[in-house]
Parts: sequence; structure tokens; C-alpha cells
Amino acid sequence: MKNDEILSQITEFCRKANMAESTFGRRAVNDGKLVQRLREGKRITIDTLERIQAYMAASMTGGMPPPRGLQVPPEKRDPRGNFRFFENRQKYLLFVHTCSEKRVVADRVALELATIHPRPPALRVFDAGVGDGTVLARVLRSMHQRFPHMPFYVAGKELSLEDVRLTLEKVPDRLFEHPASVFVFTNMFYAEAPWLTPASPAAAAATVWHEVPLQGASSGEFATQIAELKPFLEQNWRAAISSRTAMPLYERPVVLVLYREDHRFLLDSTIPRPGQTEANFDLVIASQPYRALSSVNFRAKRIIAPLARALRPGGRLIGIHSHGHDPGMEMIQAIWPGENPFSVSRHELLRAVKYELGSLGRDLNFNAYADNRSIFRYDMEALPNEVTGTIGTSTAFAAWNAAVYVAQIEDDRLTEMTQNGRTLDAARDVLRKYNGLWFYDESYVISRRRD
Repeated sequence: MKNDEILSQITEFCRKANMAESTFGRRAVNDGKLVQRLREGKRITIDTLERIQAYMAASMTGGMPPPRGLQVPPEKRDPRGNFRFFENRQKYLLFVHTCSEKRVVADRVALELATIHPRPPALRVFDAGVGDGTVLARVLRSMHQRFPHMPFYVAGKELSLEDVRLTLEKVPDRLFEHPASVFVFTNMFYAEAPWLTPASPAAAAATVWHEVPLQGASSGEFATQIAELKPFLEQNWRAAISSRTAMPLYERPVVLVLYREDHRFLLDSTIPRPGQTEANFDLVIASQPYRALSSVNFRAKRIIAPLARALRPGGRLIGIHSHGHDPGMEMIQAIWPGENPFSVSRHELLRAVKYELGSLGRDLNFNAYADNRSIFRYDMEALPNEVTGTIGTSTAFAAWNAAVYVAQIEDDRLTEMTQNGRTLDAARDVLRKYNGLWFYDESYVISRRRD
């Protein structure tokens, strides 16, 4: 809202209330020169604007202050058409193994390591959706290269049992290379996971907290002990569908803590304990943490704002989501003209997060960056002769799968189209036109100022 709009509202209120402008400033925000400063073109914070609007609303007959924060209507979904990454295992795994997104995202995240400022007792990292653990494992390699002797506290949120299994397979090698590491995995919500504390008292009382000190000194020994966790995971790491919103949620909150027994003494102050946990992360990774069609308010209030609160001074949150405007989207629009699932830009999202945080965001920097820094490309990886010569069915199918996975097209819509053969023809046309296939992601950073 611009100054002249605010001044117009204040002037009209003072006229109706027969109140001096200086009196309004003192009563609304304890600043008698508020209106004078606005007329001089001075800026005010979102928190001050909300206090002004709340005062005017409450002063009217029967008035109530407007609710603080973003309003997020329930996102009621049909489970049959509800695209969730972990419910599309075949599409997900084919996409991961045919496209370079995981590697490129990890490289982008690793750039942030040069600007974080860890503090004792450990460098703290939170992955807001670890998926199959590929991005996290690559980032941890970069962390070890830059901070080879610093203890790591590595926390990750993941609801999918299959993804947790895939991630745990990568932990033994990380513990062997960087023994001073604590790994913590949980299935809690975004607003709970950084603190390992469920919001509901009932859920907190039902939390399953499992600490596993791993014996030995080789990755093989660690892998054997982690494999023995399979019955525990199958029994406790379960997801259900909400009867109210049809969205997935945990049946019971679980916290799994892993570290090397021979480093327990060194890591004693880093190992989390029930009721004695903190967030304060140096780096938060939020790579594709929301659906493409979710509202900007949902993304800001339920996901990014809670993660931003979990940053310690000097900490950085890097968010990444699909951008569109690429050959993959051209392939989709050849079948569904006008389709555009990527309607929320990083600029809109950061504005919403800033509004949601209010005064709590005063010490945060919101960096959307220019396109040449924010937007990056990743490719479908294929042999040159697979896209320049006769394009086989398997190559066309891999390209089509990658496109529909990135665009998050629901299975119900896919079934109808794949039967008529147009989809593979569209894939071949795009592959020939560009001699390959690529996609664009965009990134943004929220950082907390140092003390």
C-alpha cells in the first residue's frame, strides 16, 4: 500500500472520529508524528501498517481488528486426482534417473555454503523434504570438502517410507567420510519438524523417538545396522489421508536419530533429546516442497514462513521450485493448450512470506535475485544419437514422463491421453526441435542477519 492510500484512510478516519492526526498516531502506534512522516514520504513496516488498520477497525462501532497473517482456505482435494510426489513412485524414479535435476540443485545449494557462518557446537542443516536423499548426500559431500573437521547436525523431513529407506542407504558412506555427524529424520509437518515438536499435545505424547548409536568404523557395518531398522520403520513410519482435506499426514510423529557410537562424547551437545531440541539452522534446503498448484498463501504460511523462523543468525534458506517456460512445458501444452501449473513466482511468494512473518521478519533478507542468477537449467540425460536420429519409444517415453512429472499432471488426465498415441508424438516433436529436452527451476534465498 502506498503512502497516499494510507494517508487517505487515516484522514477519513480522523474526520469521522473528530480526532487530531497526532492523537491518532499516539493511540495507534505510539507515535504522534506518524502522519507527518507519511506526508514526508517516509516508509513504514508491514507490522506498523497492520497496527494502524487494526486500530481503525477496532475503533469502529462493532469493529474487530483484522486477523493477523495470511488466510489459507482448506485445500480440499480429491485423492484420485491428488498429485503427490511420493505417490508416483515409478514416475519419480524414472525422472530422477533420466534427468540431472538432483545434481544441478545440489550444486546450486552448495553455493550457499560460502556465505553461511556456523557456530559451535555444530554446523546445522535442515532438508525440508529429503526425497530419495540424492540432493542431501551431494550437499553433504560439498560440506565435508569445505568444513572437514566441523561436527554436522543434519535433519530431514520426509513423509514417505520408501524415500526414507532410499535416504538411509546413503547415510553409511556419509558417516564413514564425516564421522562427526548426527542424522535426524522425522515425518512431522513443516511447522513442527525443525523443532522436532508436534503442535498437538496428543501427538507430542504419542511421538516415537528412536536413537540408534551405530557400532563399528566401516560403512558396511553401518549399513547392516541401518538395514535392521526396516521392521521399526514399517511399524511406525506410516501415512494416512485426512478425512477433512484428503491430504496425507502422519499416523504418529516419529524421530529417528543416528550417529556413530565412537563419536558420542564429541557429539554429546549436538545429539537432540526429547523436550530439549532447537532449530537454529545454518542452512535450510527447500527444494520442491509444495505442489505446483498450491496457493501462494498456503506455500508462505504453512511451509516457507515456518522454515524461515528456524534460521539462526547468519543462516540461509534456499528455496527452489519449477519455473516453466521451457521445452518440457511446450510438450505439455501440445496436448493441453493453455496449461500452466507454474503460476506463482518467487517474487509473489517472498512478498507473502514477508507479510506472514510481520515483525518477526525484520531481521531477515528476502532475496529474489535477477533471473540470470535465480533461474537455472537441468536436462534430460540421453546419448546424442538417441535424440538426433530415430527417436525410439523408450526415449520418447522417458521425455514424456519427465514433462508430466515436472508439470504434475494427474493420473486421471494422463490415462485418457496416453491411449491415443499423441503424447509420444509430441515428445518426439520437441526432442527433434531442440535436439534434447530441458527444464527450468527458479531459486530464492531468505537469510537472517548476523548478530
